[in-house]
Amino acid sequence: MLDFSGVVLRARPHIPEDRALTADTTPSHAADAPRAPGDQRASDATLALILNSLDEDKAEDIVQIDLRGKSSVADHMVVCSGRSTRQVTSIAEKLSERLKDTLGRTARTEGKTQGDWVLLDAGDVIVHIFRPEVREFYQLEKMWQDPSAAQAARPI
Repeated sequence: MLDFSGVVLRARPHIPEDRALTADTTPSHAADAPRAPGDQRASDATLALILNSLDEDKAEDIVQIDLRGKSSVADHMVVCSGRSTRQVTSIAEKLSERLKDTLGRTARTEGKTQGDWVLLDAGDVIVHIFRPEVREFYQLEKMWQDPSAAQAARPI
């Protein structure tokens, strides 16, 4: 079980789950602004809760991408797969419930009705849950991959 004692969480406004993410959605912090150590611990605690939840719900091929210093949108991105639209939707619903029960946050959700690709915005952590075929098509991991790792992986 995760221990969240000593973690200070930032208050977030209540946002209904079905509210669409719009262009005017602004991050709670800027990428170049220094963050207090408590904020980083809260972000890391949220990430740990998410990774634990995904593992419990049998999500496959879980990849965590550190966005600190790369994006002002979030500190972490998690990409994973579910075997079917039903599992993708179920993983998203359970994760959203756990975030609300444990941290008191309602994660903004997109794509849950289709079940091919669900995006959860948990504040400092963005979660993408895909069906394997859709994940292979979009290849989000490649977009955020370290350029030196991409060079090493390229065939000669």
